[in-house]
Amino acid sequence: MKVIHTENLSKIYEYYEKDIGIKGSLRNLFKKKRLYKEAVKGLNIDIEEGSIVGFIGLNGAGKTTTLKMMTGILKPSCGNISVLGYTPFDKKNDYLKKITMVMGNKSQLWWDIPAIETFEMNREIYEVDKKQYKELLEFLTNTLNVEHLLNIQVRRLSLGERMKMELISSLLHFPLVMFLDEPTIGLDILSQYSIRDFLKAFNNKYNTTIILTSHNFDDIVHLCDRLLIIDKGEIICDSSFKEFLKLYSTKKILTIKFSKKINNLINELNDNNIEILEEKADEIKISVNEKEIIRITNKLTNNYFDFLKDINIENLDIKEIIKSIYY
Repeated sequence: MKVIHTENLSKIYEYYEKDIGIKGSLRNLFKKKRLYKEAVKGLNIDIEEGSIVGFIGLNGAGKTTTLKMMTGILKPSCGNISVLGYTPFDKKNDYLKKITMVMGNKSQLWWDIPAIETFEMNREIYEVDKKQYKELLEFLTNTLNVEHLLNIQVRRLSLGERMKMELISSLLHFPLVMFLDEPTIGLDILSQYSIRDFLKAFNNKYNTTIILTSHNFDDIVHLCDRLLIIDKGEIICDSSFKEFLKLYSTKKILTIKFSKKINNLINELNDNNIEILEEKADEIKISVNEKEIIRITNKLTNNYFDFLKDINIENLDIKEIIKSIYY
């Protein structure tokens, strides 16, 4: 079942050019130069129920603008968008009760009161049944291991603890679609792992559809089963995570260690299919097309067997793969 459908979705921002200084400000009172920026350009997206989709791109690519149109915060300039059968910008109560949005740099908790009081307020706002609320709250707090923090003033919690409370607050009304914008930004490694495990568990238990934007590619790798990559407002890649790796992960990293420095090795290996990533006195790291691995390793063992200590083969880092798409 498709829960999100967009057709030629676009957003154009209108703004004005301002000249420098007081003279420029006075001139703008009478004559303004109107400019336009197309932040999102004709997106056609279909997202299935229960999927976890990574929506990624560079800063200014159009990620957050797209999420804001999907949640109803922004009205599209043109095109159609449907989420759970609703037009988001209509902002119908029935629709708003079925979605949630969490932004890593924004807070919906009241800092001067314990998180449990915000939870109770949200239960009243969303008209959640008390029994269902208690059962879900118990599941959420146990999974995130924050039962002991519920009655502590929010301002006294660490960043990671506050982020966990933000997630709980956003999920207490049983949303069918969850929009996450940089949910692990600024968190330590342990908090990141905890939140990823929690999101996976919540998705498995309630089949909630999750749309995730993040600059932390570990979030994408550990959570997403599908990738949408956006650049300058346009989708440049739409595939399952496995297909993405098949299409773009055609290179391997070879780390070769020697018992002594090999002077002519660089010249011998440095052809069009090889990129030297790092070079030390007794070690070299190269990026090579996977089809060339056998040829390279044979050459090394035939010519330098007596000096070889170790050959290690690794997959290209996901960050490097995505960087190669842009550049």
